[in-house]
Amino acid sequence: MIHVLINGASGRMGSEVVRSILGEDDLDVCGAVDPGTAGHDLGEIVGTGANGITIVSSLQEAFAVNKPDVVVDFTSPKVIFDNAKFVLENGVNIIIGTTGLTAEQRDILSDIADRHHANGLVAPNFSLGAVLLMKLSAEVAKYMPNVEIIELHHNKKYDAPSGTAKLTAEKIADARVEEPEEDLTKESLPGARGGKYKGVTIHSVRLPGYVAHQEVLFGGYGELLTLRHDSLDRKSFMPGVMMACRKVMTTDGFVYGLENYLE
Repeated sequence: MIHVLINGASGRMGSEVVRSILGEDDLDVCGAVDPGTAGHDLGEIVGTGANGITIVSSLQEAFAVNKPDVVVDFTSPKVIFDNAKFVLENGVNIIIGTTGLTAEQRDILSDIADRHHANGLVAPNFSLGAVLLMKLSAEVAKYMPNVEIIELHHNKKYDAPSGTAKLTAEKIADARVEEPEEDLTKESLPGARGGKYKGVTIHSVRLPGYVAHQEVLFGGYGELLTLRHDSLDRKSFMPGVMMACRKVMTTDGFVYGLENYLE
């Protein structure tokens, strides 16, 4: 049995993680952290009925009661780095779905994980379809270097562009064997052409009704190729999270991207 603590347990993703783990035979919810609902019964908060697990306000408080095998973190970019440092310094594995960590911070966390014999995963997206979209985008970029990304999310998302879009751009940039053609467009409205990341233009849409969606548009001579992935429900992320909880126990190191657990 793998004992899992959920940090950010009352949030949209955290609640879904709790409900999913409760349905698994080899995973166990051993604790929950969320300052906004501390003192409440976890089951009542996530809608599964009282289960006797009291939500606490901090990781420190949770670890003092019951040290887990794995922490799943869906909190905030403001606190994720400190959260991850604390977990790894205690020799506990961590699955991070919270965006906002810089490459430098990931390197620091990797060093901490190695020193304390803990493992970790930072995944911008836990959807298996989204991970496959990124892999396909990198393959296409070898032959069609002219590309732009459009990512669409709900208007409560903390960051723009999304972590998925940035990781997609990184993979495209690494895979290109030719430079894209020069963009001769002149903006009459600053920002109209989106933002550049690793030499790839990204456009972010934020509207009520969306969950998580991404298009990767490739342009060639007389042809277009569009790859698109749509997550219509947060349940689409749960198979990836459940797999990560298991794989992190035996996959050494601190890695970036769920595709590292698919190989």
